[in-house]
Amino acid sequence: MNSDERHVYGPRPVSALMPRLTRAAFRRRAPATAQILADWAAIVGPAIAAVTTPRRLASGTLTIACAGPIAMELQHLAGEVIARINTHLGSQVVTTLRFVQTPELAQPPSLSPPPPDPAKLAAVDASVGGLPEGELRGALASLGHAMATSPNRPRSS
Repeated sequence: MNSDERHVYGPRPVSALMPRLTRAAFRRRAPATAQILADWAAIVGPAIAAVTTPRRLASGTLTIACAGPIAMELQHLAGEVIARINTHLGSQVVTTLRFVQTPELAQPPSLSPPPPDPAKLAAVDASVGGLPEGELRGALASLGHAMATSPNRPRSS
């Protein structure tokens, strides 16, 4: 039965509509590629996912964009990465990995936050000092300390 024909016994089944609905999406990206893109961090872990991005899957070769020297490390882990991907997908989809280096994935060096200003911490303690001892006072003091030491806090005028 053609999916354009009206079903004799009532409405058409959803399965008859699926090929038309998914054709455009699958033309751009295969279901396995979409699954790898969606679950990349779960497949390889957050540390590797932070410096890599899967780009393309064609003929069993997965192209992975990566930053700097991580490509060398991933070449050594290629067998394990391929096994993880294929286990996640439930079939032998990926047979080889190809790496391309891209500078935009390089992580900037992490900066440690500046040390807290003792005067601000003392001001926070003084502002909650009039409250009775308990969970509320402790929570407000913790919140005040976090705000006083946060590097992204708004500037007071």
